[in-house]
Amino acid sequence: MTDMTERFGAREADGIVRCDACPVLCRIRPGRSGACGRYANEDGSLVRTDPVLFAERHVDEGGALVPFAEGDRDGAVGPSVETFVTGIGSGTTYPDYKPAPFIVSSTYRGVDTVTVVSEGIFSYCGCKVKIDTDRHLGAERSAITVKGEPVGHVTTAEYGSQMLSIGGVHHLTGTTKKAGNVTCDTLVRLCGGEPVELEIEAGSSVVVQAGAAPIVNGKPEARMRVGCGSATVGIFAKQWYGHVDEVIVLDDHITGVLTEHQAGRCLDMPPSGVRIEGRKSTPGRYFQVANPGLGWGGTDITDPFSVIRDIDRKLAWPGMRLLITSTTGEDAVWCVLDEDFRLREAEMPAAVRRTVERIGENCEPSLCSVLFMAGAGGSLRAGVSENPVLITRSVKAGETRVTMGGAPVYVWPGGGITVMVDVERLPKRAFGYVPTPALVAPIEFTLPLELYTALGGHADHVQSLDEVLRAHGQSARREAWPPGNPWPLGRATS
Repeated sequence: MTDMTERFGAREADGIVRCDACPVLCRIRPGRSGACGRYANEDGSLVRTDPVLFAERHVDEGGALVPFAEGDRDGAVGPSVETFVTGIGSGTTYPDYKPAPFIVSSTYRGVDTVTVVSEGIFSYCGCKVKIDTDRHLGAERSAITVKGEPVGHVTTAEYGSQMLSIGGVHHLTGTTKKAGNVTCDTLVRLCGGEPVELEIEAGSSVVVQAGAAPIVNGKPEARMRVGCGSATVGIFAKQWYGHVDEVIVLDDHITGVLTEHQAGRCLDMPPSGVRIEGRKSTPGRYFQVANPGLGWGGTDITDPFSVIRDIDRKLAWPGMRLLITSTTGEDAVWCVLDEDFRLREAEMPAAVRRTVERIGENCEPSLCSVLFMAGAGGSLRAGVSENPVLITRSVKAGETRVTMGGAPVYVWPGGGITVMVDVERLPKRAFGYVPTPALVAPIEFTLPLELYTALGGHADHVQSLDEVLRAHGQSARREAWPPGNPWPLGRATS
């Protein structure tokens, strides 16, 4: 058998080194980096341009967390440092015949543990983007493009949020080379916390950035709705009682009418005779009062009075007070019925203004959330164990903990290891790419050492944490452990 080290990562003529970190197999000249920018030729040797990331936290003798990098403690025994080796900058298992780059053993609370550390090359991956706004961004299943290339689609909306699906294997590799590269670049930027402008077919232009407010058609969004129109009526009915005779809360999903709603009936409010457009669902709750849009309550309404079909003169009365508001309180109008049974805008009373402001107060800030989703392939799992299915079963049984850059992930049920992680919980510069195209993301598997051995793990490649620190401590990138993330070794010892 040919020695693999002679074929991959080997020196060639003129000082060229062939990189084995992905299927592209770049031939890198001295002083240059490969196509992905992650590996370079330094004096004839293949090296990483991004160092491996060690995440550290400080604990005192009792195991309690203390502020990271705190100064002197007046002669008291100082805190010890716990280190977690992340997959960021670790390298990969490609070309799949070799174990993970780091298989690290350590002892945590008296239990010997192992963390298998790698960077996965993910073709089957994408982002789920949650945009907190009631604005209609585009019809379900509408194509999403970047630079004119398709990168995803609009998916089912959720309560107070619009949802987008970006990427996926078919967008990365099942279309043109240009579209695949644009999709890959879009995913890397989204996962890296950068702003990305998305164009939605027959819809809006949206700038999305993890942890920031969306910008819709050039206008930053501010609020996520407090609830649908019906829920808003129920929440504020008692506060409106005595100050209004009728309230209409406009909403793309359910528009609420106070006196018809059960909340108004419980308050013994007389019917106002105001009838609105739309399909009546149950008393005081209406579907399809207008088309979806960027207007009041996520509808296309810009004139709130257009929702009123007619006013029953047998029930209404001159001087009747009507409030029309959106589900965020950003749009509201106060009017009074005159002697000719026509609604006249008037100055909103202070008590009613306070309720509208309270609607806004109860709205959460409009934000974009980006969740990276990927499937861990067989080759990646082979870097963990010689019998990869055993690792899969152990993950599903909750015996092996999966993290990405140390951040907790959600493991989907069913076959395989399909994970989803909030990109804001990972350290910066956690994601990369290879020009196949595919994304590169960190992944770690943590479990008891005894179990790792039983699952056919690469026991001959296990290194103690001290050995890893000695070998890579000087060149590693070090960052404080994110306080909101659980310590990965905790579950392995429970």
